[in-house]
Amino acid sequence: MRFGINTLDEFDLVGKTVLCRVDINQPVDQKMGTLKSINRIRACVPTVRELSERGAKVVLLAHQGSDIEYKNFYTTAPHALVLSDLLGKDVRFVDDVTGPAARDAIRSLQNGDILLLDNVRFCAEEQTLFEMKLNLTHEQQARTQVVTKLAPLADLYVCDAFAAAHRDQPSLCGFEQVLPSAMGRLFEQEFCVISGVMESPARPCVFVLGGAKVSDAFLMMETVLNKGAADTVLTGGLVGNILLAAKGEQIGSASLDFIVRSNYGAFIESSKSLLARFGDKIVLPLDGAYLDAEGHRKEASIGAIPLDAGLLDIGKETAKRYEELIRPAKTVFVNGPMGVFEKPETEYGTKSVWLALADTSAYTVLGGGDSITATEQYGLVDKMGYLCTGGGALIRFLTGEELPVVKALRFAAKTFSADHPKE
Repeated sequence: MRFGINTLDEFDLVGKTVLCRVDINQPVDQKMGTLKSINRIRACVPTVRELSERGAKVVLLAHQGSDIEYKNFYTTAPHALVLSDLLGKDVRFVDDVTGPAARDAIRSLQNGDILLLDNVRFCAEEQTLFEMKLNLTHEQQARTQVVTKLAPLADLYVCDAFAAAHRDQPSLCGFEQVLPSAMGRLFEQEFCVISGVMESPARPCVFVLGGAKVSDAFLMMETVLNKGAADTVLTGGLVGNILLAAKGEQIGSASLDFIVRSNYGAFIESSKSLLARFGDKIVLPLDGAYLDAEGHRKEASIGAIPLDAGLLDIGKETAKRYEELIRPAKTVFVNGPMGVFEKPETEYGTKSVWLALADTSAYTVLGGGDSITATEQYGLVDKMGYLCTGGGALIRFLTGEELPVVKALRFAAKTFSADHPKE
C-alpha cells in the first residue's frame, strides 16, 4: 500500500475478473479511423501486461474524446488494435459498454484474456456534462448503470487512469464503493514522481504554461505562485494572450475576439490581480507571430501587432528569452505549448522552448496531451525527465487538492480487505 491506496502487490490475480479503468484518450483521424498518437496507450501497457501475465481476466474501460464539444468523440475500436500490437497479444473489442454483448463477452473470458469495452462516454452517466450538472456523490455513482451492470461480474477494480483522476465519474469513482480496488502501475508511478518533485523542487523552479486549457493553467499559476513553488512562470499560447490583454497590450482583434467568443473574457479581469501581485515572476511574450493574408508567418513586437491579427505563436525574441531562463533552471514544469505547434508556420516558439528543455540539466516534468505530442513530434522523449499523461489531473494535484479518484481509492482501501495480501 502506498499513499493509503492498495497497489497490485496486495492481490492474487489468478482467475480474477479485473475491471481496469485506463486513460487511452488520443487524437483521432476520424476519416481514416486511426489514432494520431499512441503515447497514452503505450503508457498503460505495463499494467495491462502484468494483469494478464498474472492470470487475470482483464476488462478495460476507457473514454475517447470530449462529450462537450465532441472533439475526438469516437469508438475505442482502433485502440484495441494498437494495444494488441504493443502487447504482442490479441486484445478483444466489443462495441458495447454495459449491455448484454459486453456482459457476455466478460463472462466468456479465460485467464490472461484481455477485453476492451467501447467508449464509456457513450453512456450518458459517464459524460462530463452529466458530472457537472448532477454532481453525484461516490455512493450515488455506485448506483449508476455502469457500476451496477459490471461490478457483479468482477472481483477487483484497478484504476490506472491518473490522467483522468480529476474527473468525478462512475467508471473512475463508483466501482471503489463496491469492489476491492487498487491503483495500476502507471497511476502509482505518476503519483510518486509528482509527489516527490513537488515536496522539494530544486531551485530555480520554472513553470512553462501555455496551450488553450485556460482554466487549468490559471489555476496552476495562482497556486504555485501563492505557495512560492515557482520562481518564474513563462507564458505562451492562449494563456499568454490573455495575460497580455490584461496588461492592456495589443494582441490583435482576432485573438481578442477568440478569447471573448470562448467565454474566457473573465480571465482577463482576474489576470490583472495576478499580474499586480506576481508581476515580477510572470514573464510575458515580448513579441508574437501571426499569419498574413497569404498564410505566411510574420512577427512583430508586442505593441506593434496589427489590429486585425491573431497571435498564434511567441516570436523569436521571446523564444530566445525563454531559452535563457530555462537552461540554468534546476526544475521545470511544463503544461501546454507556446502556440499552434501542429502547423510549420507557427511551431517555432514551441520547438525552440522544447529544444531548450532537452538541453537543460534541470529535471523536467511535462504534463498534458499536447505537451507530450509536441515532445514526440520533435523526437525529444528520451531527453525529458518525466512525461506525465495527465494535464488537468497534474494541475489539480499540484494545488494540493485530493483528487476524486484518489479519495475513492483510499475509501476502498479502508473498506475492503485485500484478497491474499502479501506478508
